[in-house]
Amino acid sequence: MVREQWSGEEKYRALLEISEAANRHLELSRVLDSVAAALQGLVPIDGVGLMTREGEVFRPVAVYHRNVSRGEGETELAYIQRVEREQSTQRVSDSPEARAVVARLDRSRETIVARRSPDAPGSTANEILERLEIESLVLTPLTKGDEFIGGIAFARLSATPFTSEEVGILEDISRPVASALANALAFQEITALRARLEDENLALKEEIDASAAVGGIIGATEALRAVLERVSRVAPTDSTVLISGETGTGKELIARAIHNASPRAHRALIKVNCAALPEGLVASELFGHEKGAFTGALQRRRGRFELAAGGTVFLDEVGELPPLVQVALLRILQEGDFERVGGTETLHTDARVVAASNRNLEEAVREGRFRSDLFFRLNVFPIRLPPLRERREDVPLLVQYFTRHYARRVGKAISGVAPEAMEILTRYAWPGNIRELQNVVERAVILASGHVLNVRDFELPSLQGEARRGPLRGAVENEERRRIEVALASSRGRVSGPYGAAKTLGVAPSTLESRIQRLGIDKHAFRHQLQGAQQG
Repeated sequence: MVREQWSGEEKYRALLEISEAANRHLELSRVLDSVAAALQGLVPIDGVGLMTREGEVFRPVAVYHRNVSRGEGETELAYIQRVEREQSTQRVSDSPEARAVVARLDRSRETIVARRSPDAPGSTANEILERLEIESLVLTPLTKGDEFIGGIAFARLSATPFTSEEVGILEDISRPVASALANALAFQEITALRARLEDENLALKEEIDASAAVGGIIGATEALRAVLERVSRVAPTDSTVLISGETGTGKELIARAIHNASPRAHRALIKVNCAALPEGLVASELFGHEKGAFTGALQRRRGRFELAAGGTVFLDEVGELPPLVQVALLRILQEGDFERVGGTETLHTDARVVAASNRNLEEAVREGRFRSDLFFRLNVFPIRLPPLRERREDVPLLVQYFTRHYARRVGKAISGVAPEAMEILTRYAWPGNIRELQNVVERAVILASGHVLNVRDFELPSLQGEARRGPLRGAVENEERRRIEVALASSRGRVSGPYGAAKTLGVAPSTLESRIQRLGIDKHAFRHQLQGAQQG
């Protein structure tokens, strides 16, 4: 039975318990459990829901239900889903009725009291109560200063409505709960930022390890010396550089060499793989975004050009940039100005741009897939990296370096490579260039059982017998070609990214690029086929 009045001491004790819980716990579920315990014998309730605002809807972040006990170690999200499942309630957070309630609560900042009534079947409140299968509801706004941050809902399954005094007590309770919610959200944001920083540190460590694994720029051929000569001439300047070359030729190494030999070496070199980013997020990654610019943009984020102030931005696979981003990049190259996504403030950057592409950008310009004005702005100082087949004399140097490197890494005493194996390695065409050679040597070191790498340790098509290169090999290559062409057709010729052919086939983009080159497949033709089909 519901009591009519309470002593001031009882109210004070309940509010004190809840305030202490709010200040003591960062876990919102424990705050709600404390709220429910403090209300026992004071204001009978069957459930409490704590929600944060996301755009026009509420997102439940913590729930208490009298009839559903929490499992040990159960996450709050799992508990919320289990309450919905066991109580057969329907989620209404993204319904039109819920949007109307959120807008009303934000606008009025006043408590909403609702009771299920068969006399008002079409009302907004009644719709929500029926879906949640509850009889009475008190929904109070939660604010932090002047900011509306969410709401707390108190539910009752019995037909007894909340009295005005009960509503007053629940409103008093909402104040320390609002403080707890604000603290918890701040703690979650700090935790997310800390995790992001750890991820960035890990990514940087992996990037440094990868650079160390490649071992710098190794070679003595005239073709490589000509490249290094151009690097030495352009590095001291602020000129934009466009590096071209097949996949695996070391374009990122050249970009690092330019940055490290420049006056900007003490600032950051920020790498952006344009082909690996989803099309809708490229602009956000490059230029940053404002809070609320799109779904999931919960805070302002600085883009790569802001982070690279005074340093260098390396745009790998620049030919994959979407048309709208090409326009924004052109503006940066011309004026140094840009805006964050969703923002109106014009920002300026002095970051140097070094771009790279394994595509023929001049051909892309002729076909209308890349802006001609952007190409000319990028192509101020072109550097072409020769494929490994054009610098075969460097293969022994690279093989010896990678052999020593991976032997130390796996703890094997390998002194060198047998002459007959080195001869075959030098003759091989290396469609995947230095990256393929690196992987082949690493695999050979793992497989090796002696102190010298022999022919049997290297797994290359050229090391297989002619019998294996006959009809059976041709059939295998035909099937591989068919699978790649089907994947390219479905991805409109795109190799990388979440909808690229590499994702469909379950291989790395660089591996697929090597196979496309080896099989002589024109990936760009699939874009033309699709356009022709659409025009037809």
